[in-house]
Amino acid sequence: MASERDSVLHSWCVQSAWRAPTVVGGSGAYLELEDGRRILDMSSLAECSNLGHQHPAVVAAIREQAQQLCFVTSAWGARSRAALAEALLEKSGFDGGRVFFTLAGADANENAVKFARQTSGKPRGHIVARDRSYHGASYACMALSGDARTRSQVDPEAFGVLHVPPPDSYRCPFGSVDARDCGERAAAAVAQTIDHHGASSVAAVLMEANAGSNGIVAPDNYWPGLREATRARGVWLIADEVMSGFGRCGEWFAWQRHGEAGRPDLMTLAKGLTGAHLPLGAVVLSAEVAARLQHEMLYTGLTYCGHPLSCAAGLAALHAYEDENLIARSRTLGARLLAELQALQSRHAVIGDVRGGHGLFAVVELVADRATREPLAPWPQTPPALNALVDAAMAEGVSFACRGNLILLAPPLVIDEHALADALALLDRLLARFFPAAR
Repeated sequence: MASERDSVLHSWCVQSAWRAPTVVGGSGAYLELEDGRRILDMSSLAECSNLGHQHPAVVAAIREQAQQLCFVTSAWGARSRAALAEALLEKSGFDGGRVFFTLAGADANENAVKFARQTSGKPRGHIVARDRSYHGASYACMALSGDARTRSQVDPEAFGVLHVPPPDSYRCPFGSVDARDCGERAAAAVAQTIDHHGASSVAAVLMEANAGSNGIVAPDNYWPGLREATRARGVWLIADEVMSGFGRCGEWFAWQRHGEAGRPDLMTLAKGLTGAHLPLGAVVLSAEVAARLQHEMLYTGLTYCGHPLSCAAGLAALHAYEDENLIARSRTLGARLLAELQALQSRHAVIGDVRGGHGLFAVVELVADRATREPLAPWPQTPPALNALVDAAMAEGVSFACRGNLILLAPPLVIDEHALADALALLDRLLARFFPAAR
């Protein structure tokens, strides 16, 4: 069989360096490779396989929907689409709102911006986003993202995007050593940016509700501070929940940790929406935002938006999260994961910081010097020793994800407790092996 390396372009890599294995199957938290190996997935692939791989209830729902109706244009109705929209509005508490379905997270964010500008009456209004963020790899989403990989590819100002410093309490851009103070200052920077440009020229603030691939977990007061600042200025708040939704951070959606004090005006979804079984994204609009579109032309269109097969998968995924109590399970196992990583930090000086996303999501940041917080390599370069650690783990049947100096831990919510413990024990051994001088 021909290798993909000879025929496929792969994202976020130099093509000549692509050497990934071929996956032929999966079950639960494990992937099955073409060479017969079974690999424990400690990142839910791209933080999207929240339900694990080949979840039987989702596979069955796809099969059943395929036998009934594979496709109908979004101009016509489909039962699975309506049912999923109603379920999302119920889980988010967006009573009276609406759902616009997309194909993935990037086009969800683009359409959220489009809706925000249209409904705010600011068709060319600025969008405030933050440095060290990621919202997708289309041109508009690269402009929204404060990502080192895309800064040379696009001019944010050309897309009306304004960037503010991130709420990074470990390396606070405001020089604070207190997490709450850093969170307060980061939220204040958003307010100051809106005031500087004038609220009449700012349509929305678009932020990740919790950490994604950037590895920054904001202080608890940051998101409510954003909500207060935007509401006071008549600016919509958009929560990018593409990575943080569906139990990843211990709630259906990460903003729900803050209750009504954190409720956004719009939120974007993808990844865990179907547990990655089929492509699907969504923009969920509050009743107030949706009402402003009720009698206006919607200038947007995606041939496959709200695809019946994908919506059936999404509805089955929501039932699985609920029936298997996976949201609460994420909180419980996430607390255990964080505690185990903090124990590793006490044994390995190379671990400068451990932070969690309040569910089965955690970040381990490696440093050259814990006292000075000097990074092992300039962001976003990955230190060779960390790449070697990831390769060694793969050889022992565990797939860890890393970016820059970060190890990103986001296993499927269905992971077995013993498998999780074994993976952390392996990480402990490999840290000692590849960073012996830092013990």
